[in-house]
Formats: sequence, structure tokens, C-alpha cells
Amino acid sequence: MELQFEGDELKSVLNRLRRAQGQISGVIKMIEEGRDCEDVVTQLAAASRALDRAGFAIIATGLQQCLTDPEGNRVDGETTEQMKARLEKLFLSLA
Repeated sequence: MELQFEGDELKSVLNRLRRAQGQISGVIKMIEEGRDCEDVVTQLAAASRALDRAGFAIIATGLQQCLTDPEGNRVDGETTEQMKARLEKLFLSLA
């Protein structure tokens, strides 16, 4: 399944991923500097939330694109129901 992001969707997902990337870099630096454990865990939790939100946005876009096929079939032969089950499994892997 190939996702196609447009305009604001793409910008939003990329911004979330860049934010997470910056937060993870910050966590690494904090650990290297021997910073307080609570501060490190707080920053790590923020990075995790940013990644989760990006993942949810990607899956939501996939659901929207894949489940709107009026024929009920995908080019690769996967039915809408099969794709729905696969995407639901992906969604739950982030929960």
C-alpha cells in the first residue's frame, strides 16, 4: 500500500517526525551530560507522544485512502476487508 500525502497532511506528519527527532537528540544529549533522571524521562515521553501522533496520522491517512476504493478491491488483489484488518492491526500496534 502506497500512501499519498498532500499539502497539510504531509507537512503535519513531517513536522511531528522532526519534533520527535529533535526530542530524541535532546534525550541523548541529556543522558551524555548526566542530567536528572526525571528530566530525561519527561523528554523521552514527549518524543514518544510525537512519534505516536505521527503514526496515528499516517494510519488515519492510510485508512482514508484505502477504504474509499469503490470496487472493494486493491490493485494488489487485497480486498477492502483484508486491508481494513491489516490497518487495524497496525493501528493497535501503536496503542
